[in-house]
Amino acid sequence: MLETGLVQIYTGDGKGKTTAAFGLALRAAGQGNKVLICQFLKPPNLDIGERFALQLGAVRIRVETIDLTWDMAKSFDDENAVKQMQIAISHALERIAETARKRFYDVLILDEIVFCLSKGLAEFEDIKRIIESKDSRVEIVLTGRGATEELIALADLVTEMNNIKHPIDKGITSRRGVDF
Repeated sequence: MLETGLVQIYTGDGKGKTTAAFGLALRAAGQGNKVLICQFLKPPNLDIGERFALQLGAVRIRVETIDLTWDMAKSFDDENAVKQMQIAISHALERIAETARKRFYDVLILDEIVFCLSKGLAEFEDIKRIIESKDSRVEIVLTGRGATEELIALADLVTEMNNIKHPIDKGITSRRGVDF
């Protein structure tokens, strides 16, 4: 449905990158676009409100995850877990490249792929291949902390979320329905 597909990045240490991407997904679906959200490092058993809302079936947006256990506090120290995730992400990005090239979806959201790239779980060349070989009408949104200048150069729009003040600074932990 899109005449021109661009590349967007939502990055930075502030809250709201995934939420902004899901908002764009809802807007695109509301205008009749087919949307695929691929969530990296957020396995199916992770309690995520946006995903639950979409599973209710009111909106036609497909969400895919990598079905591997991942603990943000511990998994980076486990060489086997890192290697398994690198392989799974590589395979997912191959599939996504084909999806983008053949325009199976109008909007592709790669949630946390920027963070995966910054931590060595994804390869820059795989992401670059998706961007360079995509159908010209496919919109791609990349989210996550740590966007490099090299990645930013490939994008048409880059938004950086900056953390100015956060409730965790006062000891308030994440709240169901607001933060996840």
